[in-house]
Amino acid sequence: MERNTVLLSLLLWVTVSCSGAAQSCVPLPKANPWVQVEEMPVGCWTSFLTSGNEEVHILNIQPGPSGMFSLNMTMAGPMKVILTSSSPAASHVLLALNKDVNIYVGNNSTMTLMMHKDQIHMIDLPTDLGQLVNWATQNFGGVTSLTAIRNPGNIVYTGRAGTGLGSRDCVLKHEDPSLKPFTEQQPFMEPQPKPQAVSCFVDAPGDREIHIINIPDSASPRNVSVRVDTEKAISLFLRGPQGTLWSFGKFPPFQFGSTNEIWLTGNFNHKLNKSVTLTNDSALAVQQKALDYFKAQSFTSYSEIQGEGSMIPLLLILKDYSPASGDPVVHAFTTTPPHTPLLMQLYSAPDYRLPLEPNTKVQSDKRIYAEISENTLGDITLAVSVVSCSVRSKSSFPVVKEMPFILEECSVQLCRNSARVSFSLAHLKELASTTWELECSVALCFSKHCADGGRVRRNLGVAAHTHAHTHSCHTHTYTYAH
Repeated sequence: MERNTVLLSLLLWVTVSCSGAAQSCVPLPKANPWVQVEEMPVGCWTSFLTSGNEEVHILNIQPGPSGMFSLNMTMAGPMKVILTSSSPAASHVLLALNKDVNIYVGNNSTMTLMMHKDQIHMIDLPTDLGQLVNWATQNFGGVTSLTAIRNPGNIVYTGRAGTGLGSRDCVLKHEDPSLKPFTEQQPFMEPQPKPQAVSCFVDAPGDREIHIINIPDSASPRNVSVRVDTEKAISLFLRGPQGTLWSFGKFPPFQFGSTNEIWLTGNFNHKLNKSVTLTNDSALAVQQKALDYFKAQSFTSYSEIQGEGSMIPLLLILKDYSPASGDPVVHAFTTTPPHTPLLMQLYSAPDYRLPLEPNTKVQSDKRIYAEISENTLGDITLAVSVVSCSVRSKSSFPVVKEMPFILEECSVQLCRNSARVSFSLAHLKELASTTWELECSVALCFSKHCADGGRVRRNLGVAAHTHAHTHSCHTHTYTYAH
């Protein structure tokens, strides 16, 4: 029966592919270079300091295949650091410490610490994390943080304060360790995705980057934390069993659709209802639904997260990736990136009826009118607030000028998820350039909470204004180049 199901899925895939319809792919057991999936480790982060103003940190190390890593604490403040590992494999740690750091490690530890022997304390320590927190609380008064680190290559304490906000009590819960700013970590190599995922990519995804994440119904509902490590404008389609909750630590700089609730945990602290209904969890059905939702013909990648019966929360990391080289890439946009959630449309009149064509040049003695809108959250109404605007000349020696603006009145019905402003071009008439890039920064607000909404860019052409003057019975036309 299972074999027949697989054959039927493949047949459907071939039929769709050969018919010239929207693109699809069959997932295979391989890693997705754009999307990394990890089980979220347990940890804590508190405001605790000892009576001597020392921080107390527990590092739960999961060594990689090399069995070697370095721990650099030369920039750290006064602290006690407990090193523990549940791995039976031997590992070697190269230490670089300042005089205010003391390291504690269990007598039965599989870690060998090199250098600074006078600052290393070998003692009997429990291996269970909960018991270790209790031990540190009894001996040092509390715990500032407990952080799990997978496959470390180089761990560096940045010198920033290691204390968090709120409680002084270390309560272990699932977390994203990267949110703690007092450490930086460089792994020797990318860890293998855990739990195992299957994925596939299309050969020619085009200029729009769409990623599809599917947790089949055979898996248990999960809490999935989504971390965005890319500045690119992307689209993300999320599908999971009923009861799955996807959360974003900051406002997502992309379009997304979801069959489950989404929790904005940053400044918004708000839950969004599902935006898509889909009961079929097959790869083909989910891919087709995502393409329909985004009105696209192809996508970039599809990932299917497995792990039947597991209830451990997941961390989903979106990364930059260049298919040509495999190396991380930085994208610089000279105009608004295609399909970005922010859009800017220019008009020549305050009635906002006739939009300017992209190549139209506006007389320098005229005002231009702009409408900035966002379409990230679909039916959710976000107030768009324009923070600042500027122009940059497109020339060999670019000039940047601030663009003062006036807010234009607009009803809630007309300006749902948008804002209207106008600009005077008078202060550009003394400049030689006629081709500019207009950029505005905006904030997005929901209820009383606001967050950075990003920037939107639009090309702007400025035409020189012509004056006619009469002198000594001859007519001369002077054209001022701007």
